[in-house]
Amino acid sequence: MARKKLTKIYNYECSLTWEQFKLGRKVDNPDELVSVKAYYELHPEMDDRPEHIKAELAQKEQEEIDAFDELAQFAVDSNNDTPAN
Repeated sequence: MARKKLTKIYNYECSLTWEQFKLGRKVDNPDELVSVKAYYELHPEMDDRPEHIKAELAQKEQEEIDAFDELAQFAVDSNNDTPAN
């Protein structure tokens, strides 16, 4: 029987967005790794993704911003509801 080859998975973190991702090989400088999102933010002229992908990502980003704003507003409202001593 043939043995199954085990592949070691390395977990890394983007130094700009703190996004976590996995690679199948070890890198020499993990501090220099950036996510795809961070790369395109740094180099917008290199962004060759199709327009529908850009639109989907912009919509997801706007939804995240709206959710964060809603959470922040909830925190402000709950702080205003507490009685003052």
